Amino acid sequence: MKPVLFDLDGTLIDSVPDIAAALNRVLAAEAQAPFDLAEVTSFVGKGIADLVARAMAARGLATTEHPRLTAAVLAAYQADGASRTRIYPGVVPALEALRARGHRLGICTNKPEPAARQILDQLGLSPLFDVVLGGGRLAVLKPDPAPLLTAMAEIGGASIFVGDSEVDAETARRADAPFLLYTEGYRKSPVEALPHLAAFEHFDALPDLVAAAAKDG
Repeated sequence: MKPVLFDLDGTLIDSVPDIAAALNRVLAAEAQAPFDLAEVTSFVGKGIADLVARAMAARGLATTEHPRLTAAVLAAYQADGASRTRIYPGVVPALEALRARGHRLGICTNKPEPAARQILDQLGLSPLFDVVLGGGRLAVLKPDPAPLLTAMAEIGGASIFVGDSEVDAETARRADAPFLLYTEGYRKSPVEALPHLAAFEHFDALPDLVAAAAKDG
């Protein structure tokens, strides 16, 4: 059976509340105003360094402080990265159904890999995945296709990719992978603007979409 790789944030989990809490904790120490959830959501997608850079630009902070503030946000997030995070409805049954059908499952995320693994552990999702590839493992992040291609090599070959965003859609296109779009995540563009094989709004639909994608591919 064809493996299935997933983005993490905005695809399997809604993690923005914890990301926002970590970011705002660091900003408070810098005497800066907090961001609301919608603002932080707009920063998510290209890794922690990019998120911090966007937040700093919005607050007019000196770019020379970027390494220090990125490290501080990451430390704050790793200290409390899952207490406000929720798994999207239907995710666990869908993952269990895919595994029961013989699919190997993996994660390909721009979230730093130690943080991704920690959160998967805390949410009880780790046993469902055979491969986890996160930010920091390679020198590049999605939408560069290298992370997805590396995850494919680790999981056993050409895979279906499931994600929620413009970054995920572009990654799949560059890697020539069938892309299934979860429409209820952090996407900023209209669904029709993102190249995808199929789109879904609830994970109940995912096992059958994977079966169709595997048959087509």
